[in-house]
Amino acid sequence: MSGKHYKGHEVSCCIKYFIFGFNILFWLLGVAFLGIGLWAWSEKGVLSNISSITDMGGFDPFSVFLGIIFFLELTAGVLAFVFKDWIKDQLNFFINNNIRAYRDDIDLQNLIDFTQEYWECCGAFGADDWNLNIYFNCTDSNASRERCGVPFSCCTKDPAEDVINTQCGYDVRAKVESEQQNFIYIKGCVPQFEKWLQDNLTIVAGIFIGVALLQIFGICLAQNLVSDIEAVRTSCLFT
Repeated sequence: MSGKHYKGHEVSCCIKYFIFGFNILFWLLGVAFLGIGLWAWSEKGVLSNISSITDMGGFDPFSVFLGIIFFLELTAGVLAFVFKDWIKDQLNFFINNNIRAYRDDIDLQNLIDFTQEYWECCGAFGADDWNLNIYFNCTDSNASRERCGVPFSCCTKDPAEDVINTQCGYDVRAKVESEQQNFIYIKGCVPQFEKWLQDNLTIVAGIFIGVALLQIFGICLAQNLVSDIEAVRTSCLFT
């Protein structure tokens, strides 16, 4: 065989190295998310109880894996459009449950505060949703200093203030609604999220379409590489 050059089918170097780079990118993203997750578990003490971590199974080949993800994303998009009212109810349920547990988890507390500050909202559908929390409800039996108030993240911001006033929401819901709007956001986070989604629909749709096209491109490249490998293998068998 020495001195002879093989001129049969060859695997495309461009496709091979592009898929290699594609895999590296997803691998790095996966490692980053895994690192963040492990750090969060460590901060919460989950890693001290290894038995609480479930064992994940293996992965399918790359193109099949991308295909499954793409199918799930497509399904989620269709279901989100068809069952948008149900999703709104679930979002309301989720936010209200988190309002109840606001003081139980510092990470959850920070998430709610960030959401209310970013979307300039208070509660799921209004400030009175904070009646669900034992520290903020307006019942006579509530001895908390935060009674009939809201978290500071519900307060409208004064640009002149450099330091956050964490007591700005005290007793604010004891006022009439026309006065409340001078101190806090009166719109709920669910309608504010819907408004944000409508205002940024083009950007959100573009991101999803871009990711979908990238995945389809990856699937096509993977299948092309498999075909090249099979062609080379078949040529070698008949040589």
